[in-house]
Amino acid sequence: MTLLAFTMTVDAPLKVVLASAGVATAVPLLFWGIAGVGRRRHRPDERAPGTKERSVVDEHQLELGQPALGRIVRPVLGAIARRLRKLTPAGWVAALERRVRLAGSPAGWTVERTLALKLLLAIATLITGSLWVMRFTEPDSSPILTVGRIALVPLLALVLYLLPDLGLRLRGRDRQQAIQTALPDALDQMSISVEAGLGFDASLGRVVESGSGPLIEELQRTLGEVAIGISRKQAFRHLVERTDVPELRHFVFAVNQAEEFGLPIAQVLRVQSKELRIIRRQRAEERAMKIPVKIVFPLVLCIFPALFVVLLVPAAIRIFEVIGN
Repeated sequence: MTLLAFTMTVDAPLKVVLASAGVATAVPLLFWGIAGVGRRRHRPDERAPGTKERSVVDEHQLELGQPALGRIVRPVLGAIARRLRKLTPAGWVAALERRVRLAGSPAGWTVERTLALKLLLAIATLITGSLWVMRFTEPDSSPILTVGRIALVPLLALVLYLLPDLGLRLRGRDRQQAIQTALPDALDQMSISVEAGLGFDASLGRVVESGSGPLIEELQRTLGEVAIGISRKQAFRHLVERTDVPELRHFVFAVNQAEEFGLPIAQVLRVQSKELRIIRRQRAEERAMKIPVKIVFPLVLCIFPALFVVLLVPAAIRIFEVIGN
């Protein structure tokens, strides 16, 4: 009754839209509820009680054991995402691939899924904004206000369309800073390992075993590429492309030069570690020098007005009282 009373207060086009949205939401939920009633509660690959051997897994039965909604929706969404990637300009796709790569290729966030999310946010914003304009715009309202509301809708859609790019950019920046911070310590450990008698690949593996973080993940992937037969130079080139850190690029260039000209790798690692520590200290000093400039804006906008109110308002009140008397 409450829903009926609400729908009677809105105009006809809005009622049609709300009814369509309700049906579109209720039908998949009903289908999911009916299909999920008979869903199996155990995995088919689990061992039967009292047996020591694992039961044979039938992939077809395993797929049929999944909810019907997931088996229908996932392929459709995947096809739409692939089609959307083909329709997107190649330059946009390449830029998005680079952002995803610099962000560390988060699990599940492929380029197709990111494009689908961007389009979904933009379409949802356009639909919601259009309903908002239709609902709250009256015939006797100001034309300037109406035009402003209409122009605000595509602007918000554009902002939400670019929101995943902003998230990937921030994640990539944090990842690059973490790699820059951890690189000198990793080179120190590699230098000690090489001087102790280990080879370059073995020292790199020792760093991977004893560390954690974005740099360790990238080095582990590099070692995996070398293990499957890719040359070390090519694997390092892939490492530089995935991270885009200038210090790591200089390190890779120095290692390739040392391998090409037969220079002692321990000395190269020691020199690179020393230089990177100097660069890290200079970067910290640069950030410290920027702090006074950043403090000026909150100081002027937040602290000074309150200070002036506390100091000058009583004096101004006293002056007005004296002048008035």
